[in-house]
Amino acid sequence: MIVVMGATGATGSALLHRLVTLGIPSRALGRDPERLRAGLDDAARRLVDVRAADADDPSSLHDAFHGARRLFLAMANSPAQQEQETRAIRVAAAVGIEHVVKLSAPAATADSPVAVSRWHHAIEQTLRDSGLPHTVLRPYAFMQKLATLAPTIAQGVVHGTMGNAACNYVDCRDIGDVAAEVLIRPELGGRTYTLTGSRTFSYPQLVELLGRVLGRPIRYIDLSPEAMRHNLIERGGLPDWLAAHVVEIQQLAVNRPEEPTDTVARLLGRPPRTLEAFLDENIELFR
Repeated sequence: MIVVMGATGATGSALLHRLVTLGIPSRALGRDPERLRAGLDDAARRLVDVRAADADDPSSLHDAFHGARRLFLAMANSPAQQEQETRAIRVAAAVGIEHVVKLSAPAATADSPVAVSRWHHAIEQTLRDSGLPHTVLRPYAFMQKLATLAPTIAQGVVHGTMGNAACNYVDCRDIGDVAAEVLIRPELGGRTYTLTGSRTFSYPQLVELLGRVLGRPIRYIDLSPEAMRHNLIERGGLPDWLAAHVVEIQQLAVNRPEEPTDTVARLLGRPPRTLEAFLDENIELFR
């Protein structure tokens, strides 16, 4: 039995879909099990055991993990993430989980310039200290997150603070597919995998591609880091920590040039999904 935390998230739901396609039973956890269950089709309901669980409630995690052998650990980034994932790891060790696959972040080091990456580094260290067999996935920017640009794209602009720096993008469905392979193939475990698409894109290249798909020009407006942070808080309504994270992750691409990896292709035996295909498939999100 494979337990999927973060089953309503982009990567968790992609993993569930892949496990169902493969005919592998899983246990999906969420605070609102009825909402989670409502999102499953008939085939998925036959294979997915939906359970209520709250990362702030150790007893609910204990019940949800009991009897399972493997755990996919993915939670939304937040200031509470380190505490919540640490709690989940401790419960997993207590109930006898045999393998944890953790969704982490790029540049997850103790001295990372990205605060969220420092949180992930600390969680990875907790995993190492726990003695649990584990695998770490470090995906770069989710293509699905580009949908958050839709409001300004409607106005013909995209704001950023990356200049001409290139950014790695990866489709969450590829992350889910990789997670499934690692969970069901023991020989792939015990490593750290960096996940990207097949090529990088700068923001000027991204808006050119968006303009081509939408059939109208989109402009990129490059802001200073402080102006970008202010824009995200005042106009975007983001909390301070999240606005700071967006700026930090974009500045990381400026200061540490990004290159694509071949990890997805090696593990899945096929090329990763492309950004062009993602935009064509999801064009209505950006209209």
